[in-house]
Amino acid sequence: MGYLILAVLTLVLIFVLYRLWFKQKWKTPSKPFPKAWQKILLREVGFYAGLSTEGKRHFEFKIQEFLLNIRITGIDTAVDIDDELLIAASAVIPIFEFPKWKYTNLFEVLLYSSSFNEKFQTKGAERNILGMVGTGYMNGKMILSKQALHHGFQNETDKKNTAIHEFVHLIDKSDGVIDGIPESLLNKQYVIPWIDLMNQEMNAIYDKSSDINPYGGTNKSEFFAVASEYFFERPKLMAQKHPELYQVLEGMFNSNMDERELNRTQNSIRRNDPCPCGSGGKFKNCCGRFHY
Repeated sequence: MGYLILAVLTLVLIFVLYRLWFKQKWKTPSKPFPKAWQKILLREVGFYAGLSTEGKRHFEFKIQEFLLNIRITGIDTAVDIDDELLIAASAVIPIFEFPKWKYTNLFEVLLYSSSFNEKFQTKGAERNILGMVGTGYMNGKMILSKQALHHGFQNETDKKNTAIHEFVHLIDKSDGVIDGIPESLLNKQYVIPWIDLMNQEMNAIYDKSSDINPYGGTNKSEFFAVASEYFFERPKLMAQKHPELYQVLEGMFNSNMDERELNRTQNSIRRNDPCPCGSGGKFKNCCGRFHY
């Protein structure tokens, strides 16, 4: 028994020292955000496109911070800047209102070309996994399907975004366990009401009387992630159909999502309008010079 206690204490000490070392090594952006990256975000990420100029600068800072500190590795596919920016955007969106948040429980994102199975194989049967937060020897890693990553931003109406889903799992895991009760976002007095609300909404899924993705009925951790996808993808619809759930998530993420303009196709910019990157120049002479 004494050896067991000593072993546990040793592991805890190693973990604490590693976390302290990691925090000390966390890199901070020092270079201007590339205008080419702004163009990609405006085109692909409705959340970013709907922000104020100040909000865009904050979003860009968090994007750079993420990419400086989290490695992105392609396993059976090449990784380009579009992939990196969409992964980073998926990480930033849920924690956008928490400036000091850092994903200290993540070190690497593995990008697969498509879906995979439990053995991380992209060929063969039972390849139905689109994203996963690693555990055990894969702890500190996330696996994402490139196809699902891009689909999450291309389809703005399906209430689904695989990458956001997985980053919400990481937020949930920040208290040590993925259980659908994110203690870092939820005060203790609200835990029981949140559990009751989850049970209520999951029962509606079982009864097929809910428009929430049925996968949310799997367990409480999946419900939290699925509901968060809905919250960030279709906030106005959630506020209308699930007002109590919307209100709780709004409090958790400290974000008035139903007041945001998320449809990037509606963010039309005329050639002589001020460039949305904040440079002060006209769009046709700045980010829009590729078109005019």
